[in-house]
Amino acid sequence: MTSILPDTALSVAGLTSYLQELLEGDRNLQSVWLTGEVSNVSHHPSGCFFTLCDTDKSAAIRCVVWNSLRQKLVQIPAKGEQLLVLGSIRVYKNRGEYQLTVVQSLPAGEGLQALRLQQLRSRLEAEGFFDPARKRPIPAHPQIVAVVTSDTGAAWGDIQRTLAQRYPGLRVLLSPTGVQGELAAAAIARAIARVELDGRADVIILARGGGSAEDLACFNDERVVRAIANCAIPIITGIGHERDESLADLVADKRAHTPTAAAAQAVPILADLYFEHKQRMVNLASAVRARFQTEEEHLQLLQNRLKRLPATSRTLRQATGKLEVLQEKLAALNPAAVLQRGYAAVIQSDGTIVRKTDGLELGEELTVRLSQGVLKVKIVEVLDAEEKL
Repeated sequence: MTSILPDTALSVAGLTSYLQELLEGDRNLQSVWLTGEVSNVSHHPSGCFFTLCDTDKSAAIRCVVWNSLRQKLVQIPAKGEQLLVLGSIRVYKNRGEYQLTVVQSLPAGEGLQALRLQQLRSRLEAEGFFDPARKRPIPAHPQIVAVVTSDTGAAWGDIQRTLAQRYPGLRVLLSPTGVQGELAAAAIARAIARVELDGRADVIILARGGGSAEDLACFNDERVVRAIANCAIPIITGIGHERDESLADLVADKRAHTPTAAAAQAVPILADLYFEHKQRMVNLASAVRARFQTEEEHLQLLQNRLKRLPATSRTLRQATGKLEVLQEKLAALNPAAVLQRGYAAVIQSDGTIVRKTDGLELGEELTVRLSQGVLKVKIVEVLDAEEKL
């Protein structure tokens, strides 16, 4: 009878050593990403132990995060959560088990998307894309408005109606693009580039109606953000509903909550402009009338002053004439003028002018004032008026 027993057999230790060398030596297993649902979480002084399993519970793997690495985890494992973990396979020979030594843990599914979005936002913010100082002003009176959106979506119809109501006759250009799905981000960037290359538009409206976070994901794409930032034409976004906020909204020069609101921000109401213009004309006419009345009153005041001035001039001329007459009379009465004609003034010692010989005494000293100079004389003889010298 032939023996069915082998000539040699491996020990348990030999087999587990072989498996350990096989698994831990595999480069693909030295840094592996796994996704799954957390269960059986237990915390120990040495670390956090948990099980990561598929959602249908068809497979599971034991995991451990040592305390030295716990502070570096983005997401601490908790029962029921979907995680994306990074680790390496380790074999424990004494238990005949293997487990994943985790070095990083991230939220999976929507949580992972949110994390990636936050990382992208932080990076773009560090580059200055969201800085208010780089935002360009929206033209107050654009002549041509370009719209980047789906030509089959409700947003395009809403924008057309709003622009037509607010600013009849406005020229509107459509640069159609997909606004949902994996190809939408590249399509949006191309649609913006088309408008810029065309060069006619004064402002661009980038719009899409509401939808789920997945529907609006293309507006968080870095290609769209950079296309908006690098466009030479100011861009207004109207994406989703009021509660939605995308990276495209943050980088845009102006943001509206809906496509309709974006159209309203792009152009003023033409009827209001006409009314304001008429009101300015009325105000201007009123100001001109008020100024005219003020200037007329001022002119009347000047005319009255001018009338008073000729009257004063006449009075002055009359007074001047009278003054000249008085000056002539005064000149005729001026003793100095008499002296100039060769006469002299005889003055007694008490200052009395001598007009007659009565009262004069022989030997009395008199002062004789001439036109030029003064004499001191003494009376030696007094003659009657009829006597001749």
